[in-house]
Amino acid sequence: MGELEGKVALVTGAGTGIGHAIASRFGHEGARVAVNYRGNAEPAERLASELTEAGARSIAVQADVSKSAEVGAMVQRVVSELGPVTVLVNNAGIEEAAPFLELDEESWNRVLAVNLTGAFLCAQACGRVMREAGGGAIVNISSVHEDLPFLENTAYCAAKGGLRMLMRNAAVELAEFGIRVNNIAPGPIATPINREALEDPETLALLRRVVPLARWGEPEEVAEVALFLASDRSAYVTGATYSVDGGLVRHTEPV
Repeated sequence: MGELEGKVALVTGAGTGIGHAIASRFGHEGARVAVNYRGNAEPAERLASELTEAGARSIAVQADVSKSAEVGAMVQRVVSELGPVTVLVNNAGIEEAAPFLELDEESWNRVLAVNLTGAFLCAQACGRVMREAGGGAIVNISSVHEDLPFLENTAYCAAKGGLRMLMRNAAVELAEFGIRVNNIAPGPIATPINREALEDPETLALLRRVVPLARWGEPEEVAEVALFLASDRSAYVTGATYSVDGGLVRHTEPV
């Protein structure tokens, strides 16, 4: 028996990176997993097939989380094929870098739509299912940038800061239905989106200076915290942000 035996988990943006690691970990802990993707179907379908072959029924499901109609259809399909969603991981996210004075409205809207509105739409749709099912767990993959500035990424930071308060409000409002809501705030994680930075000597030198543990984190390390927050081990935890950042948010330098 795995820690998530009997649970149905929907993980958004799970084709690669952190979402992929979380979906895989959940499946190997006995959950039935819906692997969401927006564009490239192949990695999500491969993961769903691998989990099903390993004994954890899984499906790949396409949806743009920024569009309410697609979110609704996705959740309906998951409920129909796997059962009522009891765990949601809001992982889907994008970055679009630009200096503050050059950031255009379209880019701002795209980032907010996926990173913040998408989390809201999925949490609301799954929350309604969880209410009827008697409870559940919502885990948002936020960022250390829900607190820390990120130069030339104003929209990203605004979305993650908004996600922090979305989580806190939802945690309080949904507690009466047995639904727990928490955030995970990763720092520098070795994912495909960071491939160039992983190979850049200057970035590596900076990371070793500002991250107390002096290394990149791994997607699987984020997945372990997600497993805790999705499982009954965290039954008395809600409204919290868990940093998985090697100590980055506590880094200080003498003035």
